[in-house]
Amino acid sequence: MYAKNNSRVSETVKVQSDKGNLRLAFSTRYNPVFDGKRKYEPLGMRDTPENRLKAEAIAYRIENDLLHPDWLQLFDPTFAKYGLKSQYAALKLAAPIPEVEPEMTVGAMWEDYLIWKQPQLQPTTFKAEYEVSFSNVVKGFVWNKVTAKYSDTDTGIYDLPLSKVSADMILDHPYAVLKKQNTLTALSEAFTRLQSQGKTKLTANPFVIIGGAVKNKTDKYKSTVNSDGDVKEWWQTDSTETDSEENDRRAFSKSDRDTIINAFYNHKNESPRELAPLVEFRFLTGCRSGEAFALHWGDCFRGKDSDKIIFRLSYSGRTKGTQVVKTGESRIFKMYPKLRDLLLRIKPVDAKPDDLVFTKLNGKSWDSSATQNLWNVKTCKRNGIDCNYPGIVTQLATDGLIDGYLPFYNCRHTFISLQAHAGTDLLLLATACGKLSRI
Repeated sequence: MYAKNNSRVSETVKVQSDKGNLRLAFSTRYNPVFDGKRKYEPLGMRDTPENRLKAEAIAYRIENDLLHPDWLQLFDPTFAKYGLKSQYAALKLAAPIPEVEPEMTVGAMWEDYLIWKQPQLQPTTFKAEYEVSFSNVVKGFVWNKVTAKYSDTDTGIYDLPLSKVSADMILDHPYAVLKKQNTLTALSEAFTRLQSQGKTKLTANPFVIIGGAVKNKTDKYKSTVNSDGDVKEWWQTDSTETDSEENDRRAFSKSDRDTIINAFYNHKNESPRELAPLVEFRFLTGCRSGEAFALHWGDCFRGKDSDKIIFRLSYSGRTKGTQVVKTGESRIFKMYPKLRDLLLRIKPVDAKPDDLVFTKLNGKSWDSSATQNLWNVKTCKRNGIDCNYPGIVTQLATDGLIDGYLPFYNCRHTFISLQAHAGTDLLLLATACGKLSRI
């Protein structure tokens, strides 16, 4: 083993400036190698900060060879090995030999893009969408429930050079169509950024779908596999809260809404009854799940604003932390009788402003994982076998007691839809529910 020894740099190979041009100066102990004279090797570079960095790199390579025990075999006195020519070389080089830079891989581009993109997004959105979902598509990973680890499908493009990839390679992945399209959008943005920085010589963006996103009309009825390895039918939506769910505007009917609320309140098991007030609250406010999880009593019945709720925080089960609401701005939601009655009914006598409004009986807070188990399906192992137990809403849909299953997130869209159909001013509704782009 040998390495650069900073204390010996100036005694071996030194970068100097000579009349504005850079050169290498060698220690006098190497005079015998250069016909008994002190060696100075011009680099053909002006003395600029950028060129000095290049010169230091060349000096470092030469020095490593000279400091090696077998330096007589490693060192090239013609300097051709180091991309230079020498007046003492037997072989005269017409021009320096530039080092061929390896072509950038998709992975290198993607990691640099993630660093740039992270400050622009909410932590939950960045982690769920970019760091996990999109990254798994790029790497070709799916979740294996048996091993509880990610498995490589050999469909990833992470290690491939940019010139060897195309949008079709992503579209061929066994993932949901929307997930693949969103991944391509992110990759396309990453490549465009790379071009603007002059870091690629490619002129055509390999992540643009030629002719647009053309899909077979029957594709939407096919089963897909998400990044966790779960098979999803065409009529199902993901249960985690993402931007795509914001755009899924399906809603329960008023009758189905009431059936669901009653099913939670009147369930034979305690856990669904614990969750019932939170379910009703979301149906009555249209707030996001994370906003309900992070709501404190100090945000309700607050002084002169005792008829208002302030949504200012959001909790994420993925990051196990609280952050500002998705829009970045707190918003005020005016109470109405049914909503006020719900909060007064569940408010403890000794409630403190910093206490969470919705908790389990053991005092722990709710999160997406816990609500998913009760709303959709609970997966667990029994005697080493995976067992699935339908949640309340899944069972209601299976029994035909409601028109169909929708994720917990769609409580939000149900409130918005019912209010809009009742003639509520759409601008006021959008403001109350938090910057909706369309209703």
